[in-house]
Amino acid sequence: MEDQILLTMRGVSKTFPGVKALDNVSITLRKGEIHALMGENGAGKSTLIKVLTGVHAFEEGEIRLDGFDEPIINHTPIEAQKRGIVTVYQEVNLCPNLSVAENLFIGREPKTKLGYIDWRKMNKLSRELLKRLDIDVDVTQTLENYSLAIQQMVAIARAVDMDCKALILDEPTSSLDENEVSKLFVLMRHLREKGVGIIFVTHFLEQVYAVCDRITVLRNGEFAGEYTVAEMPRFKLVATMLGKDVDDLDSIKPEGCESNCDEIAVEAVGLGHKGTIKPFDFHIRKGEVVGVTGLLGSGRTEMVRCLYGADHAQSGTLKMKGKVLKAKAPIDSIKSGMGYLPDDRKADGLISELSVRENIVLALQARQGVFKTLPLAKQYELADSFIEMLHIKTATRETPVSQLSGGNQQKVILARWLCTHPDFLILDEPTRGIDIGTKTEFQKLILKFASEGMSVVFISSEIEEMLRTCTRMCVMRDGEKVGEIDGEMTQEIVMSAIAGGEEK
Repeated sequence: MEDQILLTMRGVSKTFPGVKALDNVSITLRKGEIHALMGENGAGKSTLIKVLTGVHAFEEGEIRLDGFDEPIINHTPIEAQKRGIVTVYQEVNLCPNLSVAENLFIGREPKTKLGYIDWRKMNKLSRELLKRLDIDVDVTQTLENYSLAIQQMVAIARAVDMDCKALILDEPTSSLDENEVSKLFVLMRHLREKGVGIIFVTHFLEQVYAVCDRITVLRNGEFAGEYTVAEMPRFKLVATMLGKDVDDLDSIKPEGCESNCDEIAVEAVGLGHKGTIKPFDFHIRKGEVVGVTGLLGSGRTEMVRCLYGADHAQSGTLKMKGKVLKAKAPIDSIKSGMGYLPDDRKADGLISELSVRENIVLALQARQGVFKTLPLAKQYELADSFIEMLHIKTATRETPVSQLSGGNQQKVILARWLCTHPDFLILDEPTRGIDIGTKTEFQKLILKFASEGMSVVFISSEIEEMLRTCTRMCVMRDGEKVGEIDGEMTQEIVMSAIAGGEEK
């Protein structure tokens, strides 16, 4: 209904040097609606939000907001907030060292007649606000005492109390567990009932169908369609995001993809690191894809860091191709033929100040040593070949890697290790925070590497993803390897093993 329209963006275009980020894009948000904004990494979702909230200026198009007779232009996020458009980002932009109440009223604290902060009133108003939203916390406690989910709910509560009309949630669930996601969805539905319009940016298809009413899809910076959730099957949504028909994701792993080679590529016996991972045994054959599964904090990352030498093993032995490997540092592992894509690409993977080319050749240059510099022509050749092979979307090879989307940054790190032609590649959450199309590409690449003889360890929080790629899984719990799953693998079997640690 026309009178229910809260916000419209029509024909919006935005250009960055050398890139048309948005080309005639439109979106309509209604009152009391949860509206999913979907698209692959680089499709233009973040740019559209930044145009709406005044972070970026735009060249063409118009924005209309209920309550305003003329089109609006937000020049700053503060201006957008004053008009009732508030964004809550994945990384909560609050002060963890301040109390919940202080975070709720920061910059607008109630004052006494003498001009001091009225703490009693602020705490009282905070309790009332959170009670209305069914959020049960002690407002006098510092925010850092609460989970990320609670912190996001506090950020949302602050937005609501600032007379928020349109709430934008940008990837709010990527770091939350299932229980925390459920709590967030309860709050979102509560706000929908109060007439708040919500734009929900996510990569998780299941969450779209669990909580959203309508979907807008962007593709390559263009509007690809608006649909109700009821009329948009998942397969059609994926096809629309990619711009082509795609194979069913469940059939990505071809029959007979298991490794037929008996050659042990890597073997660990009693390997352990005090304080992080208890001694474990592990082996992987040439051309095999082995998953490592378990709850967050179960020891998945600690296990592969010990294998790689990022955490120096204090017990046990590690063999590669039958020879004992004493890796005192990652450079020893690199020289032996290992590669490691870490779970935190920003902290441990990328050097954001360097270009795409420099990030790609980094590991190969480290293996050769500082006195054997790779010729610039060779660097150009390598960078260009992997940009083409992995379909890395970048203006040039010299573009700072920080300017790339998350999925393309992940591909740059993958290219870095492929440059070294590793025999053993560890992929720790390589698809977290990236779109469904890029996830599919990664899964196909993993199987391609294995078919060419590379041994791959794959960690993912999405069990379905590992079922599509892995031939065997190691189960982790409380810093200990508690079993393996071989042969028949289903989600139920994996979940049972994670919960009970039974060996299958």
